[in-house]
Formats: sequence, C-alpha cells, structure tokens
Amino acid sequence: MRKGIKMLIILIGIGAIFALCIIGIDLYVAASGKTTLRTMEETDPAEAILILGAYVHPGGTVSRMLKDRLDFGLMLYEMGKAPKIIVSGDHGSKSYDEVKAMSAYLEAAGVPAEDIFLDHAGFNTYDSVYRMKAIFLVKRAIIVSQEYHVVRAAYIAQRMGLEVQSVASDTYVYEKMLQYRIREVGARVKAFVMAGVLKPEPTYLGDVIPITGSGLQTRD
Repeated sequence: MRKGIKMLIILIGIGAIFALCIIGIDLYVAASGKTTLRTMEETDPAEAILILGAYVHPGGTVSRMLKDRLDFGLMLYEMGKAPKIIVSGDHGSKSYDEVKAMSAYLEAAGVPAEDIFLDHAGFNTYDSVYRMKAIFLVKRAIIVSQEYHVVRAAYIAQRMGLEVQSVASDTYVYEKMLQYRIREVGARVKAFVMAGVLKPEPTYLGDVIPITGSGLQTRD
C-alpha cells in the first residue's frame, strides 16, 4: 500500500514538473516574441512584409482572420514600411490555395503583382519564416498576424538571426480564440525545440528568388 502511495506521489511530481516546463516554455516564447511587437507607426523600414496565411473559404474568399492580416499588411505597404510583400500559406493541393487568394486580395486593393511574392510552401509558421530567409533572402522583415500567433513567428525569426518586427492584426475577439490559444501552447513548445534546438530544413526548399527581384517569378 505504501509503495503504491509513494509511486503515486512520484508520478504526480513528475507530472507537475512536466506541466511547469510546458508553461515555462510557453511564457518564454511569448515574452521573447513580444519584444518585437510594434504599432504600424512605430515600425522601421524593412525589406519585406511577411503576411502569414490562414483559412480560405471554398471559392477563394479569405476568412475574417486572414482578411485582417492582409489589411494590416496592406496598410504597412501603403505607409512605405517595405517595398515588397510575402504571402505565405498552404498550397498543398490544387483545390486549396491560400496564397493565390491572398495575392488576389492585395492586387484588388492596388498592390502591383510584381511586389507580391507567393510562398506556396508555407505549410506552418516555421516553414514560412525559414523560407523567407532561405528562398527570398530577407534579413529585415515585418511579420503580420494576430498577436497570439505573431509572437511565435517573431521568436522563430529571432532564433534564425533575422532582424524582425511584428505587428498584431487583431481587430476583435475571434471565434474559437480559446481553442486557438490552447493549441498555441503546443505550437510554442514545438517552436522552441525546432527553432532553438533542432533547426531542421522546411518541408520544401527550392530555387532562390531574391526579394529585390520581381514577385512575378513566384506565380505558378
């Protein structure tokens, strides 16, 4: 009986230590990323604005969350904060294409196609940031997404040696935000391991397309 109680206490202790580590990593990644947060007015000039992808409805209409990201990125571009925009998202199949929808939205708002670079293999945040550096040769960037997400992206960029600023594109409390925040805990732990320890290559690399060139080269 005593052995059983002792084992239970040990297991509880291990579980508590594990939980504290998870919470600590979550807070650490968030705190590191938040050091890059700026308002649009506060941002310094950069080489590119990276807009991270989100859900696109059937037919190519962007979701409200993605629309807000695009609108903030568009405002930064119009303010002259960077001459180029990278739209990075999931284009893993012919039937689902986040980057095409993002590019079409920006072009409809008046951004020249040559100023929009499409990253078709931004399947996750780590890949998007890695490819921004490796494919588009960006060293100074402004990353745009909702705050819960953008601080993780900024943390990854910091670990990759990039000079990065982040802008939170929140305009209201989004649906399923609690669900997103809970899922974000695991995502931040993954980012801590991948960007800080393992540093693997992304799912896909490819030919270098410098951000100083034309975004027309990224059309499929």
